[in-house]
Amino acid sequence: MTSSNLLAPPPAELVLADVERAFAEDIGSGDATAELLPAGANAKATLTCREDAVIAGTAWFDACFRRLDPAVRIDWQAGDGARVAPGSVICRLEGRARALVSAERSALNFLQLLSGTATTTAAYVQAVAGTAVRVLDTRKTVPGLRIAQKYAVRCGGGHNHRVGLYDAILVKENHIIAAGGIAQAVEAARRLHPRLLLEVEVENLDELQQAIEAGVDRIMIDNFTPPLMREAVAIAAGRIPLEISGNVDLDTIRTYAETGVDFISVGALTKHVRAVDLSLRLQLD
Repeated sequence: MTSSNLLAPPPAELVLADVERAFAEDIGSGDATAELLPAGANAKATLTCREDAVIAGTAWFDACFRRLDPAVRIDWQAGDGARVAPGSVICRLEGRARALVSAERSALNFLQLLSGTATTTAAYVQAVAGTAVRVLDTRKTVPGLRIAQKYAVRCGGGHNHRVGLYDAILVKENHIIAAGGIAQAVEAARRLHPRLLLEVEVENLDELQQAIEAGVDRIMIDNFTPPLMREAVAIAAGRIPLEISGNVDLDTIRTYAETGVDFISVGALTKHVRAVDLSLRLQLD
């Protein structure tokens, strides 16, 4: 089921767990280079965005610095979901110098990746502006950072598909073959998990009709041409929401959206992400 598009704060315990993993691989037993700085020194830092971007991941950024210096001061000029121009100062920090330099890389990794996810999502959402289509993410996420990336998708104006294999059912070709057909797969899914959203992927118009007759909650039409998609929309006639998946990019998404489907899921939102260019400059007091 798709989420509302409200930017609910990410769970604090999840953010902290992500940060602990990041520090375990980056800081390990200690930051040997940070020991070059005076032990009691304080510092200020300025975070600048070098390109047009949508910001996401401030909670992870904050948690990195507060994990090493609970008293650090962090002053955001642009929050999650905000679009910033190249050269914008988006954050200022003040705290213990060693903590700032030790947390810097992990904090930037989170903010750059998640802002990249949000920025990519915003481009896809803008590409379908004026249509009724909702742009969805997929499960093609960075391992261990699914909730973070799905949050970033919402920051970019997109919507979430299922979180994992446990909160919705998506019946695909192999499931259908194993069950003996679409009707049989749907019947088994309803019996085993009656409260979960049930979606079936179809590969032709005959399977589309079978899925409609089986009474599923949503139908995913995979790799249809635009003319075939329009035909599918006419057959569904608003009775069951339709989702497009496969071969969708910024050059094609508008054409697909104009066929009249309800959702378009795009793996590139979280899979083909380029980190946003951010710079953190430190100044000792």
